[in-house]
Amino acid sequence: MTTPINLNKARKAKAKAEKSRTAAENREKFGRTKSQKNAEKLAATKLQTTIDQAKRER
Repeated sequence: MTTPINLNKARKAKAKAEKSRTAAENREKFGRTKSQKNAEKLAATKLQTTIDQAKRER
């Protein structure tokens, strides 16, 4: 026979795991420094200008 589990503890453990996962996603999404954000923005604009320069006029 299986051992009984405490449903309260199981529910709380599930909620804690969900919070932990959400926190990890937020750290990944928002955990960048200002210089990293500026470098990313600069790279995006440089890529866009390169693409615009490569376009041909019709």
